[in-house]
Amino acid sequence: MRRLDLKCGFSCNNNCMFCVQADSKFHGNRPFGDLVADLKSARPDCDGIVLTGGEVTIRSDFLDLVKSAKDLGYEKIQIQTNGRMFSSLEFCRRTISAGANEFSPAIHGCCAEQHDSLTRARGSWSETVKGIRNLKQLGQYVITNTVVVKPNYRDLPKIANLLVRLGVDQFQFAFVHPMGNAWKNAGLMVPKKSDAIPYIKEGLDIGIASGIQVMAEAIPLCLMEGYESYVAESAIPETMIRGTKMQNTDDFAKDRKESGKTKFKRCKSCSVDSVCEGPWREYPELFGEEEFTPR
Repeated sequence: MRRLDLKCGFSCNNNCMFCVQADSKFHGNRPFGDLVADLKSARPDCDGIVLTGGEVTIRSDFLDLVKSAKDLGYEKIQIQTNGRMFSSLEFCRRTISAGANEFSPAIHGCCAEQHDSLTRARGSWSETVKGIRNLKQLGQYVITNTVVVKPNYRDLPKIANLLVRLGVDQFQFAFVHPMGNAWKNAGLMVPKKSDAIPYIKEGLDIGIASGIQVMAEAIPLCLMEGYESYVAESAIPETMIRGTKMQNTDDFAKDRKESGKTKFKRCKSCSVDSVCEGPWREYPELFGEEEFTPR
């Protein structure tokens, strides 16, 4: 299934310490008409869609946007969200009725104190957790995303246990991309990948043992030995992105590999070089390349 990633704007009710879009010059929401035009133009090439932001659920026309995607025949309609609006069971029902059938809420802490300090939104953890519970109560497919940052990486096993208890269908640990707020706060937010890896693998093991699908994103394969089948990049569907002009691409994987990620001379001798994307290109500016050892 080819997917349209529709960027709906940058308004958000969180203000995450690691938000990659914080430096965007476009801080509002895209007009509804422009979004519908993107939905129509992409439909011949895409069967699925992910609606994202910012926080798409706080748009006043959010439900109309979901219904537009359904009316156009998109089969998989995923909502990428911080999950807070879904703390209302009625909002969950209305979103499902409009056509959404997959939900990807983000949870970044094992407790309210940790998550709320990262999102800089008091009460956000409680609302997100309640949102996940509501969606599962209504029989929805829930895929969570946790950004791996310096304040939470040691607690990834605790987060994994929380997600198992919540009954999510899949969870992903995505290593922080050092852009936007994450770059501004790099000393506070960006850990060394090699330091985080043991905790990432322990968290993945908890999900695997519980029969939950798990993934890890933005981690070179030289650090994922034994966990190669859980590397998210190998499972990301073919994706077209529509947003601002700078975001648009017809081939996200190609652009990610060519301009988003980076490789090193030493990578050429690695046995998995042909299938590894390397780290985000900003990462070695912080920590160099010494931790990436060819296999």
